[in-house]
Amino acid sequence: MRKRRRAFTEQERKELWALWKKGYTLKEIAYSLSRPRWSLHAVFSRSGGLAPRERKRSIRSLSLSEREEISRSIAAGDSIRSVARCLGRAPSSISREIRRHGGFSHYRALEADAFAWKRAKRPKRCRLSQSPALRQAVASKLRLDWSPQQISAWLRMSYSEDPSMQISHETIYRTLYVQARGALKKELVHHLRRQRSLRQTRRSKKGRGQGQIVGAISIRERPPQIEDRAVPGHWEGDLLAGSLHSHIATLVERQSRYVMLVRLDSRDSETVMSALTKRVKHLPRGLMRSLTWDRGPEMANHSSFSIATDVKVYFCDPKSPWQRGSNENTNGLLRQYFPKGTNLRRITQRQLDAVAHKLNTRPRQTLNWKTPAQVFASVAMTG
Repeated sequence: MRKRRRAFTEQERKELWALWKKGYTLKEIAYSLSRPRWSLHAVFSRSGGLAPRERKRSIRSLSLSEREEISRSIAAGDSIRSVARCLGRAPSSISREIRRHGGFSHYRALEADAFAWKRAKRPKRCRLSQSPALRQAVASKLRLDWSPQQISAWLRMSYSEDPSMQISHETIYRTLYVQARGALKKELVHHLRRQRSLRQTRRSKKGRGQGQIVGAISIRERPPQIEDRAVPGHWEGDLLAGSLHSHIATLVERQSRYVMLVRLDSRDSETVMSALTKRVKHLPRGLMRSLTWDRGPEMANHSSFSIATDVKVYFCDPKSPWQRGSNENTNGLLRQYFPKGTNLRRITQRQLDAVAHKLNTRPRQTLNWKTPAQVFASVAMTG
């Protein structure tokens, strides 16, 4: 029997939609989330590549904390009016809430909140499904191979006095790609100039050049003194992956093999760049002059990192991990402490620093049996 794959968590869904909006490809997002590409396509195809609007709880609705207070009050035998006074709600609201979700004997806060959240979902019919005349006008122009922008502009000019016969081009796209709306037939997508199965953002057309990193400086342009480890202050970096889309950043100084580990809340570029910037600023001046990284999407904002730290970033060739040999070797050593399948979000920065200290105080043959900490300290004193 085929093993069923783990469903996406709420955090993973937010992350994949954030990356999709920024223009990353399915392949890049799958790599970032450590998921198969087909599983992402199943998520995107349900909404045609259009991010669902984030649901928000009405301020008039009871919150989970209020429902928990109701549950505790029921267990304590308090009256409905005393509960209402405590929460600043009408007694009738509390009474309806308890009656609607099992009564005094079966009321449970979590179950009541989940049911109320589900019941509050009321999909709004799209404009094209509500107006046959508008739907027919849009469909007829699509069959003539008009673009949604042309149709929208034509409707504004032809029906300038009738707002009910006007519609934005984005709504037309949304209705075409989200077939659950049932307003426009799917075959009309074939009349679009770009016949995609998913709606893509404009950002996906920009900056998707070599290695998917805009403005990337190749490792081949790195000065010779960095390559032969003659000068200190040049680092290699990468992310170490754990379970549930958790990562830590690993940094290794090329000359001393000194290791720094950085805790990350997520793998998006802004989070990674911010965490690296804070960590680098704790180093003595001049002890980080360059950083060599692979071409992962987490480095998309490398220019902001360079501006904030005055550290030049070089990028390895695609699929060439040996070009960061010291870092790859260190990541292998770290698996002793963080085996595959470890949830790295549960690891604190203090724990990471303790592991880095262990690696930095081990004698290394490549350093003539000195420790990375000793070599790095001597470099810091002379620097």
